Amino acid sequence: MIKSKIKLSKNALIILENRYLIKNNKGKVIEKPEDLFRRVAKNIAQADAKYKGDIKKTEQEFYNLMASLDFLPNSPTLLNAGRKLQQLAACFVLPIKDDIDSIFKTLHHAALIHKTGAGTGFNFSNLRPKGDVIESSGFTSGPVSFMKIFDAATEQIKLGGTLRGANMGILNVNHPDIEDFITVKSKENVLTNFNVSVAITDKFIEAIKKGKSYNLVNPRTKKAAKKESSRRIFRLICEQAWLNGDPGVIFIDRINEFNPTPKLGAIESTDSCGEQPLLPYESCNLGSINLSNIAENKRINFEKLKKIIHTAVHFLDNVIDMCEYPLKENKKIVHKNRKIGLGVMGFADMLVKLGIAYDSEQGLKTAEELMKFISKEASAASLELAGKRGTFPSWGKSIYNKKIELRNATRTTIAPTGTISIIADVSSGIEPLFALSYARKTAEGKTLAYFDKNLKKALIENRLYNDETIEKINKEGSVQNIPEIPEKLKKIFVVGSDIAPEWHVKMQAAFQKYVDNGISKTVTLPKDATVEDVEKIFKMAYELGCKGISVYRYGSREGQVIYLSSKRDEQITLSGFLRK
Repeated sequence: MIKSKIKLSKNALIILENRYLIKNNKGKVIEKPEDLFRRVAKNIAQADAKYKGDIKKTEQEFYNLMASLDFLPNSPTLLNAGRKLQQLAACFVLPIKDDIDSIFKTLHHAALIHKTGAGTGFNFSNLRPKGDVIESSGFTSGPVSFMKIFDAATEQIKLGGTLRGANMGILNVNHPDIEDFITVKSKENVLTNFNVSVAITDKFIEAIKKGKSYNLVNPRTKKAAKKESSRRIFRLICEQAWLNGDPGVIFIDRINEFNPTPKLGAIESTDSCGEQPLLPYESCNLGSINLSNIAENKRINFEKLKKIIHTAVHFLDNVIDMCEYPLKENKKIVHKNRKIGLGVMGFADMLVKLGIAYDSEQGLKTAEELMKFISKEASAASLELAGKRGTFPSWGKSIYNKKIELRNATRTTIAPTGTISIIADVSSGIEPLFALSYARKTAEGKTLAYFDKNLKKALIENRLYNDETIEKINKEGSVQNIPEIPEKLKKIFVVGSDIAPEWHVKMQAAFQKYVDNGISKTVTLPKDATVEDVEKIFKMAYELGCKGISVYRYGSREGQVIYLSSKRDEQITLSGFLRK
């Protein structure tokens, strides 16, 4: 295995070697982790030349930011910066119009994007429903059939690429084919490269509350095709989500309520993982702050956090200028709006270090306080950059107060941080700890074994780190049913399956108050959860101000990438892979 001067876990080194470090034509790794961070820092700092900045100084700041694991950018930046491809963004949305030329043009564009390791989101609602007339002759097969074509193309690109391509497929709740869409993944191995979400409107929610029917509208004629029971369709969504985690829901009216540039058009879709609403052809680059590194002596070091935020915003703004976008349409709108998505990872680890339970009022209060600070400082950093570099060009068409001249139309997003959280050796995004001991299978077939390092330290301090206790934790993945573990540790070391579902939703809502874009978060449910439980979660998410929500019931889907080391038959999703 490669060696590194930077303090990295064994799992981090495996991931870096398999996916990110440069290899020669014989497949041998010829780059060390410190070389990777230097490559990326040097490349991204070059954008300062455009603004007459100190490139050498910026390069060192960026290097220190990543080498300390205080912040890491999204995977395409780590992989491609300073290399031939130079495509640095993770999130893309592409439009689909109701004609064959548009459909296959978009498929071609998606292939070009997937080739770079990024994901794509689509809203298929413009396509006429199954059985509708085609002008030339015959009848259309509907949006679901075209999704399957997109899925097959993604599969082939995935087989040959370093990073897997992924898609988000969205259909509006008032589309005549909504029932087919909701149930499309009820069988295994269908649309395996897609997350699917139903775009739910405020009117649909009101219809559910009042028990009223609503209209399904043909997108070709713009006329009502039939009436449907809102409660029946909502129940069907919940039944399918209970069955295997799909579909999720996005609250499309709320997303557009916070659309920063409404004069440029409405938002119809998110990226492949659901956290980044974008306009057609728009793209966004993301990066995440390692919150575990700012918890010191049971306190949050806000001064350190402030410095990280300002350097990270500088970094992400530079990425926009250094990125070689796959399509000219991407470059045009990205440079108009200059959206960035600064997020977090290691939140659960930070709470452990602070001695705060995830599922507690103090946990929610900490989340709000933290994200409010990050949002405020990210905007301050964007304001400072605007003074030096100018506002984003479409700023005049935005919803902002004209006195607030920002560089970036959005500043914050909470992404899943699937592989970058492995590199940083912390919990993903704002998810609770997945388990305290588990194994994870990578796309390359490697198995990564985990035992929570903070728990190990606590067990040693309490003289409980012995073979018997470790074996029990390996078996359970949790400490809640282990008698010898003190209650004070049980309270703090909670994992996803220990937490009541409503705390998952409350936590997402707490962060969403201060996040410009969306949030990647999966509500993990126990195996014996009911469809009614799912209904409550979706309704609660809407009422608390979330922009979307997804659930996963323990053991309800096969072939997942994470599992308790002794319970491989009870595998569970992590939002960093499926609903990122």
